Amino acid sequence: MPLIAYNRVPMPSFMYGTAWKKEATAQLVQLAVAAGFKAIDTANQLIHYQETLVGEALQALAKKGIARDALFLQTKFTPVNGQDHRTPYDAKANLTTQVRQSFDSSLAHLHTDHLDSYVLHGPYSRRGLGDPDWEVWAAMEGLYQSGKTKMIGISNVMAEQLTQLCAQAKVKPMVVQNRCYAALGWDKEVREICHAHGIIYQGFSLLTANREVLAAPEVRTIAQRLETGPAQIIFRFAMQIGMLPLTGTTSPQHMKEDLQAEQLTLSREDLQRIETIGL
Repeated sequence: MPLIAYNRVPMPSFMYGTAWKKEATAQLVQLAVAAGFKAIDTANQLIHYQETLVGEALQALAKKGIARDALFLQTKFTPVNGQDHRTPYDAKANLTTQVRQSFDSSLAHLHTDHLDSYVLHGPYSRRGLGDPDWEVWAAMEGLYQSGKTKMIGISNVMAEQLTQLCAQAKVKPMVVQNRCYAALGWDKEVREICHAHGIIYQGFSLLTANREVLAAPEVRTIAQRLETGPAQIIFRFAMQIGMLPLTGTTSPQHMKEDLQAEQLTLSREDLQRIETIGL
């Protein structure tokens, strides 16, 4: 079932993440789509992503009959402090120009004339929102209002920053993408803000940030009962508490297994046990 943000745009309930895939990016995106993924996450940030190779995969998929509009494409504007010297924009230009240049570069990389979701990779400081954040957000609001992206959002955001953005922005974020730690209640405070505002919460590093949870006897017992693996239990838990999980697996077998998590059903007791497992 797709998730629906407050602006009524449907988003697939599971997303394939392309960070750290390097030269294997194009092949892995094709494998993920072949396995059944319909949402792809990337960023215009050469340190961690190869956005041009995502575009190559999209071209190859189109030749196989999988049209651009069959997939949900999400990429990000990454500020200078998250880039190396290979910025996809003039680093000396004003921030509005940087956003527009990065966005146009992403469209070229991905061989498309629009995005489904465009995300600010992170605020400019760890606390509060400053003038740079508001200038970038205004530029992103302009892209949304022009119809060039169907959604806008923010990543790596703290609860107080998200509260401020929702209160003061002309266009509220429609998606939030955060690293999700069981030890922090699976980012409960931010998730609650998202729920209150109709924002889709995307959780990444669900497995890599929570290795001790995957090994926990409680999770393994649930997995054995449902005849699946611990990873699939965590992904299904995420979905049932209203989260859109990302996976970045490089294994075709794991891609298929992860998607099968959508068919599982955890009990209320299972959810409560996992929600508090790291606290």
